[in-house]
This record gives sequence, structure tokens and C-alpha cells, in this order.
Amino acid sequence: MKLASRKTLVGAALAVGMMAAGAVAQDMQFFRIGTGGTAGTYYPIGGLIANAISNPPGSRACEDGGSCGVPGLIATAVASNGSVGNVNSINGGTLEAGFSQSDVAYWAQTGTGLWEGQPAVEKLRLIANLYPESIHLVARADAGITSVADLKGKKVSLDEPGSGTLVDAKIILEAFGLSEADISPEYLKPDQAADRMRDGAMDAFFFVGGYPAGAIAELSSQHDVVLVPITGPEVDKLRETYSFFATDTFPAGTYKGQEADVPTISVGAQLVTSADLPEELIYGITEALFNETTQKLFGAGHAKGKYITVDNAVQGAGIPFHPGAEKFYKEAGKLQ
Repeated sequence: MKLASRKTLVGAALAVGMMAAGAVAQDMQFFRIGTGGTAGTYYPIGGLIANAISNPPGSRACEDGGSCGVPGLIATAVASNGSVGNVNSINGGTLEAGFSQSDVAYWAQTGTGLWEGQPAVEKLRLIANLYPESIHLVARADAGITSVADLKGKKVSLDEPGSGTLVDAKIILEAFGLSEADISPEYLKPDQAADRMRDGAMDAFFFVGGYPAGAIAELSSQHDVVLVPITGPEVDKLRETYSFFATDTFPAGTYKGQEADVPTISVGAQLVTSADLPEELIYGITEALFNETTQKLFGAGHAKGKYITVDNAVQGAGIPFHPGAEKFYKEAGKLQ
């Protein structure tokens, strides 16, 4: 009798355990965030955000020093081709969210500019504006390039197809009276372009991202390179046409050998998603991004992390906020 009772208790315990395991499995939710190449800024910032919003089953409570993310959520940062690829993947359902330049997000959602002639990604929604992305034009110090106009006849990488950098590089060339036909264009990721520059096979390359960018910092520590200023009346006129560009500056010392401030322009880095995702989920993610613990982690985790604040989050939106994010910002008094 005692044996039977013990068996019954063991069986009951197993059943309860299996039910609990099933409940945990049901509560788990995976959330993929498209970033960019591993040498850029999107990827490390994406990793910080993924860690911040994750809260796997069994984690310690936020108030006890554990995760302050969304209960049951497991987020991962996925390397990708950047803005355009991320928007397409969100639209196709293979990513839940992704990083995008503000210009690319606007064009995609409205079906204009880069997206002209293609179906608009009407369900694209904003979670948060994150930080400014500076447009880098990096040149070999001995290439004789002191302005965008000097790129004529040079070997220049415009970044890979599908990247927001490629779109912006073409706009900048056009502003200075140049096209791809006026240069020897290549279409490489920044780390690949940097490798070619080390070998003397590349004169200059464009990269859009927060500074300091890993690939450029590494390159400048090993070779003599310069940041080419993107400024002048051509840029003033460009900004009249493309209002999503803002003036920006690389402070002296951002990269090795850079002794003075270098003027440039920037776009906003944004975290975007689909209107199809539940309001409650995106509300929880937005709330997790801006709690006190997460804000400290962002500030310590990357040079651009200090810019990811609730005040900056609502700047330069360009596209509609996801209802979950909008609800959070309204409660925080940041949106009307």
C-alpha cells in the first residue's frame, strides 16, 4: 500500500512537472532583431538591446538584480545587411524587429525615394529613435582626397547592396556633381573595404553608423587614414531636399590620427517593427528599454548607448509609432 502510494505521488509529481514545463514552453517567446554587419555599430547595440528586453523563464526578478526585460521573452541580435534588408525581413515575417536608418524607414513606409516603384511597407512601425548615425567617408592619407569632389576617378566602396549606406553615398555623390560612373565603385562591407585599403587596393569608402566604428578604429590604429569632411554649400542644398539629414561632427580624437573636429552629416538610427505585433509585447519592450537599470547598461556598454534615452526616442520619428510604443511614450509624457 505504501509502495503504491509512493508510486502515485511520484507519478503525480512527474505530471505536475511536465505541466509546469509545458507552461514554461508556452510562455517563452523568441524575438529576432536584425542589426547590420558585425564590424558596425548596429550589431553591438543590438546585442545590448536584446539582453535588455530578454527575460527567460526562471530569471531572477528585476528588483532582485535580475533581468528587467519582458517575462518569457528571449531576444537575439542577428547580423544582417543593414537597414533595407531588415525592413524587407520584417515585412516578410523573418524578423520581429530591426535597425533602420530614419531615411530608409521613411522611404519604405511611404513607398517613396528608395522604395519608389515598389509596394510600400505600410505596416512598418517605430519602436524608438536610438542615436545619430554619422556618415563616415574614410580615405587613405596618401590618396589626395580632401573633399567629396576629390573622389572622381578613385576606387571607392559604397557599401553592399541593400544597405542604407549605399543609398546615402549615392545622394552625397550626386550633391557634389558625381555619379557611380565618375568613380571606380565597389560594394563591400566596411571591414572588407578596410582590408582592401590596407592592401592599397581601395582609395576611400563610405560607412554610416555611430562613432567610433570598430572597423574604422582598427584601421586607423594600423594605417594612415583621414576622415573626409562632408560639408559646404553642396551639403546645405542637399539638406534642403533631404530633411532627414542633420549636421554632425566627429570630435577630434574620435579615431587615431584625427587631430581636429571633422564636419559631416548624420541620419537617425531607429528600432522598427511591424504593426502586426501585439500592443502588449511592444509596450513591454519599450518599457524595458527605458527603465533605470537598462539605461545604466546602455551607458556603460557602448559609446552610443548614452544617446538611447526616452527623450531622444521620440525625436525625428518619420513613420508612425507602434501602438504599444506610443502608449508608453504618452504615459511617460513624451507624446501628446
